[in-house]
Amino acid sequence: MPQVTFSTFILSLASSALVQLGEVPNPESGATEQDLVMAKHTIDILTMLEEKTKQCLDSDEARLLEGILYELRMKYVMKKVD
Repeated sequence: MPQVTFSTFILSLASSALVQLGEVPNPESGATEQDLVMAKHTIDILTMLEEKTKQCLDSDEARLLEGILYELRMKYVMKKVD
């Protein structure tokens, strides 16, 4: 297992969101599934973490979180439009 850091925690949540968005197969079942309610919930968790840690993150962590949230939000909006 990789060392637990803020970045690996954020990446883990982002990976879960990608599975929930149906962008990557579920690692347990191998099936591609889509659960937009759970995807939004995970994005909301990441947003809350961004707001609560705004003054505590170093520049690399802040950039990582900002980029991940941008990508996940865009993917979510595209799925909702379909």
